[in-house]
Amino acid sequence: MPREFLLVDGYNIIHAWDELRELVEDVSLESARQRLMDILSNYKGVQKATIILVFDGYLVKGNIGTVYEYHNIYVVYTKEAETADHYIERVVTSLPKHYRVRVATGDGLEQLIIYGQGAIRMTARELQREVQQMERELREKYIEKRPPKNNMLADHLDEEALEWLEALRRRK
Repeated sequence: MPREFLLVDGYNIIHAWDELRELVEDVSLESARQRLMDILSNYKGVQKATIILVFDGYLVKGNIGTVYEYHNIYVVYTKEAETADHYIERVVTSLPKHYRVRVATGDGLEQLIIYGQGAIRMTARELQREVQQMERELREKYIEKRPPKNNMLADHLDEEALEWLEALRRRK
């Protein structure tokens, strides 16, 4: 089974998804970054791929770049004078060709470049649809179809049987 990677252009996704863009406008860029990290961390819970979320740090003077683990994903802030696109291209080029690599970005030029390097391009909308589908499936599996909390007899009876039991209880 080949290793799988998903590289995500963080700011590109933030500006492409309505929910995150609104967070930037109404609250802060930091809250949108945090929300995206949480979304991808949840997504990683059902994905085999190593997820690397990349944010531009190229405008931050003296930035040496940082990589850290956030729950089950990796978060990268690029160094000064390095864009997320450049970082992603470098990673895609350095990974063995037999690895399955997907790159999520809304940047059309970046999609062409990584496609030429053997990675699978994924638009911001495609990633959003995948994440939403995963959320729906998890909700169905673990919330909507879970057994009743107390696992009582009454939780498993139809309306007629419940009325009969209630009438019996009142006679006492």
